[in-house]
Amino acid sequence: MSLVSFVIPCYRSANTIQGVVDEINTTMQTLSGYEHEIILVNDSSPDNTIDAIRGLCEKHSNIVGIDLARNFGQHAALMAGMRQSKGDIVVCLDDDGQTPADEVGKLLAKVEEGFDVVYASYGKKKHSLFRNFGSKVNELMTRVILGKPKELFISSYFAAKRFVVNDMLRYEHSYAYVIGLVLRSTKNITNVEVKHRARTEGTSGYTFKKLLGLWFNGFTAFSIKPLRIATIIGTMCACGGFLYGIYTIIKKLVIVEVEAGFSALMSMLVFLGGMIMLMLGMIGEYIGRIYICMNNSPQYVIREVIQKEEQE
Repeated sequence: MSLVSFVIPCYRSANTIQGVVDEINTTMQTLSGYEHEIILVNDSSPDNTIDAIRGLCEKHSNIVGIDLARNFGQHAALMAGMRQSKGDIVVCLDDDGQTPADEVGKLLAKVEEGFDVVYASYGKKKHSLFRNFGSKVNELMTRVILGKPKELFISSYFAAKRFVVNDMLRYEHSYAYVIGLVLRSTKNITNVEVKHRARTEGTSGYTFKKLLGLWFNGFTAFSIKPLRIATIIGTMCACGGFLYGIYTIIKKLVIVEVEAGFSALMSMLVFLGGMIMLMLGMIGEYIGRIYICMNNSPQYVIREVIQKEEQE
């Protein structure tokens, strides 16, 4: 009998998390050979999500609630839930019902076939245009920076074997990025297609600021490619400036009267100045993150762990 741990980060989901839990419990009763537990992580939601989680923990002994002290983000909440999980297989999904818990059997079947990680893929996503744009940018970033295979679809709904999760949990610093942790643990990953549901309530918790922070995590946490790209761009700019200087000297020798070219000069200075500031900012981002990690900035802080056994 294999134990499956469902890890669900919760944010503004007071009215939806009950339906997700009920769907998980109903679905797992139809799958033989599995027991399951559910870990609900309240990422300091401003509504009464924590009260909904308490109510679920009072009703079900296989549900554990985790209340984070402040909002640390979806990926930190996932890491907190994974550390609490005990399952042979860990399944992560959303709290809004858009990821179909009733199709988890497809993910588990692929894991049983021998794959280490199985990501759900969608024929047509029911996200907003802004969220879909963010997903496309994240897709491009993971391919270029993290070396994700082009044919692999990454989503928030996935199943992973225990050894993969244990390797991911070795990462204890700030700025957790689950996709990067998965890709550095194994390449034995596949997709299985499921239906993506339309949101029935509320809006996505990902603002542009949060998406930008997520992309920076991917850029800087698991790759030095941005620094190498900066070096290449700097070299190209330096070569371009050198060649332009030679061109100017030759032009001065061949043509007696040469226009001052103030506009061209200023354009070049502004371009090079902007590139220098961009490179310095990128280097500063890396140094800043190293500094924060050296100061042992927490990945998350747990205020309370809620379990039925503790209340009896």
